[in-house]
Order: sequence, then C-alpha cells, then structure tokens
Amino acid sequence: MKRCTLFLIVLIQCCTVFAQSTQTLTVRSYRSQHNKAVTEEFVNFLSIPNVASDTGNIQKNAAFVMQMMQKRGIANVQLLSPGQAGAPPAVYGEAMVIGARQTLIFYAHYDGQPVNPAQWKYGPFTPVLLTARMDEGGMYIPFPGSNEYDSSWRIYARGASDDKGGVIAILDAYEAIVKTGLQPKYNIKFFFEGEEEAGSTNLGEILQKYTSLLQSDLWIICDGPVHQSGKKQITFGVRGDAHLDLTVYGPKRPLHSGHYGNWAPNPALMLAKLLAGMKDENGRVTIKGFYDDVQPLSAAEKKALLEVPPADAQMEEELGIQGSEMKGKNLTAAINLPSLNINGMQSANIGKMASNVIPATASAVLDLRLVPGNDWQRQQQKVIAYIKQKGYTVIDHDPADDERKQYGRLIKIVAGDDGYNAQRTSMDLPIAQNVIRAVQSTTAEKVVLQPTMGGSLPLYVIEKYLHAKTITVSIANHDNNQHAENENIRMLNLWNGIETMAALMMMQ
Repeated sequence: MKRCTLFLIVLIQCCTVFAQSTQTLTVRSYRSQHNKAVTEEFVNFLSIPNVASDTGNIQKNAAFVMQMMQKRGIANVQLLSPGQAGAPPAVYGEAMVIGARQTLIFYAHYDGQPVNPAQWKYGPFTPVLLTARMDEGGMYIPFPGSNEYDSSWRIYARGASDDKGGVIAILDAYEAIVKTGLQPKYNIKFFFEGEEEAGSTNLGEILQKYTSLLQSDLWIICDGPVHQSGKKQITFGVRGDAHLDLTVYGPKRPLHSGHYGNWAPNPALMLAKLLAGMKDENGRVTIKGFYDDVQPLSAAEKKALLEVPPADAQMEEELGIQGSEMKGKNLTAAINLPSLNINGMQSANIGKMASNVIPATASAVLDLRLVPGNDWQRQQQKVIAYIKQKGYTVIDHDPADDERKQYGRLIKIVAGDDGYNAQRTSMDLPIAQNVIRAVQSTTAEKVVLQPTMGGSLPLYVIEKYLHAKTITVSIANHDNNQHAENENIRMLNLWNGIETMAALMMMQ
C-alpha cells in the first residue's frame, strides 16, 4: 500500500512539473473557437505564389502580411527595404508594452522554395486539406464551414510549413493574447523576411539600415520542424551554408558510345569518380582540413545531446533506408558536424530519353553545411583545393579551344556568393532559460533541447550586424516535405505553434 502511495505522489509530481499553464489553455480555447477564421486566412496567404525571384507576387505577399498585422492592431507596420530596387522587403511591426524592460523580435519568412508544378498532386499554390499524410492514404476533403477541425488533418501547399505557417502562428498567438486580455511581459517586434530561401542576400543591408529600429534582447526564430518524436524542440544554433556548382568537360559534342567508347573521356564518369573520392566508406569527408576548425561543444551542449530522444530507428523505417551514411554517428551527432552533400547531378538523358552517347559535360551542385568555427568561403576553398589536387584545372567559364588543347582535365567551378556562417547561442544565458521554461509550460512532455539545427538560417547575419542573440523554436511536423513537392503542415502542429509563440510572448 505504501509503495502504491509513493508511486502516485511521484506520478503527480512529474505531471505537475510538465503541466500546461492556464495561459496556454486560455490561448487554446480562443484558437479552437476560431479554427475556421485562422484556416481561411492561412489558405488565402498560401494561395499567393511566394518564390523570392517573383517580384510581383512577393510584393503581394508583403502587402498581405502588412494587412494581417494591421488588422491585429500591431503598430508601426512598415516595409524594410534594402537599397537594391525590387529586392524583397522585410515586413516590420511592433507592440510596445508599458513597463517592459526587454524586447523580443519574432522572426519568420514569407518566401518559399522554387516549385515544379508537375511534381505536385494538387498544385503548389492551390491549398488543399487532406485527412492524413498523402503517401499514407490521406483523402482530400473540403475545408469545413465550421470550427470543427481534426488535429491530424494536413494542409498541402508551398510555404505551409516553411515558413508561412510560422508567420501565421506568430500573428495568431499575438491576437489570442490581446483578445483574451492576457498581457505580454516583453516589448514585441515582428520581422518577416522575404528572401530567406534565396539566401537572404539583402538581409545584412536591411539590418544595417534599420539598426536602431531592430534593437532587442533576443530574436525568436519560428522556422523548421519539431523533433521527429513529435515533441516540441528548441534549438540554440543553426548550421551555415555554402554552395559550389561544378561542370566537368569532355568532348565538344556528344559522341556515339560505340564508335568512341574506351577512347573519348567521359565527363559523367570523371565527375562521379571525383565526387566519390570526397567521402570515405564511413561517411567522413576526405578533404584536407574539412573538420579542423570546428568549435567544440560546451559541457551543457554535450549534456543536451545525450538527452535528445533517439530518432534513428524511426527515421530508417519511415524513409526505407538501412543504416546511416556516417558510421558510428547518430542523427543528432551528425548534424553537429560540417557536411558535404550532392544536391543534384546531371549529364545527358536517362529513362525513355536515354541514348547511346558519351556526353559532352557533367554537372553537380554541392551543398556545404557548416558548424561554428567554419568560415563559409574558407570551406569552399578547401573543396576547390582538393579538386586541383586531383589533377583538374579550375576555370570559371566554359573552356575555349586553346584551353581544351592545353589541359586534360577541365572543370568549371562557380562558388556561390550567398553563403553564411553557422551561429549558436549559449544555453546557459538567463533569457535562454526563460525560453525553455516558457515552451515547457505549453506541453506535458519534456521539451527537446538541441545545440544545433540541421538546417540553415541566416542567424549569423543577425548576430554580426545587430550583436543580437537568437533562439529557434520550431513548430512544423518533421514529415512536412520541406523544400520538396507536396509540402504540408499538420493542423496540430499549427495549433501547438500558436500556443508556443503566445507563451514566449508572455514569458517571465
């Protein structure tokens, strides 16, 4: 009997530690009474094409965001534009609180990745509602005319999870606070970027131009997925990013593979060999110095990594793969190291369009993900130096005849100029601890803490120009098809995101 009593006491204490706050329940009640309005506005937002290079539609997106902010009573709503004509603007607004001593800036981006409509079942900018994940038998249903929505339903559209869902979660969180009479504890500023998926080329200029307006104690970044287990997640850093475009040259024109096979150099094979040598059988990059400047994790960060729920078995089953590329490293450990990835390769045709040729060129795009300590331009140069060591002459243009005669191995390398470094905020900061407590107050499950997100965001730029700290609080489901066709967000993740953003606005 005593053992049962003790067990009940421990159980009650555990539930109390991770109980949802009354403020969260208030926000949830308000949201559930407005599911129809929340979704209708979201669907209208998703219906506007949002590729950063589409200037006209980007302007429509910015105008729509401004209208949503003004409708909620947010003050000083304006566009923050760089000097470059036609560049996507950031949308800014603020809600200053009497007596508040600190300021939070909530960030999300309204632009999305480019799309190939032929790959989408319903079209990237025609939002649809499905009862479950598309590849698991989810059925199309019309959007309800009432507030009755199921938490497992999903909205499919470009930007649903990355990152218009973040914009909506932030704005609806603020609306719920105001409409229910709750009170933010911090001054709140809103910053919605319009070219994150295009490399945030103009973000630095915007931050420099509006430095005084963008002063804050912390940027809260609403982007990316929650943990694969479905638990809420806070990440204190992001990887940096850089790219290299490679083109290897063979004969000046495609050749008959029977007449010239075994004689003419095949650029597809040359490129395949070059790329294959960049990693060993254990998945480690073989390029000299690739890992040399990695900044070690702190004691707190190492402890957090050990407490992250393992997701490897789940993801192997879900993705139909066996084992990981980097032997001896689980997913959490792997994303805390710099990586080299082949985004895509191309040479001649395949499938029904294949022909018996030796192609004239072969191309690939390399994606370099960085961690603190790496410099994005230095990391690019390490790869270029490796390619030179393999006997290639590096050029930045298509080769002329005299170059073809002089050099046996020619490769054109275009080093992307839109890279940026990784960034990480200390978990030990008092304001970081406030964030942890606020997010934890919204869920009965222990929040997952990650030193670094696998994806990249331009947070290094924010820290560089504003000397500001950033913490990322993600809301999207991990299986959202981010950056791919049939992108989606689960209704429960959107709802949880609203509650999470509201808790952060009211954190102590």
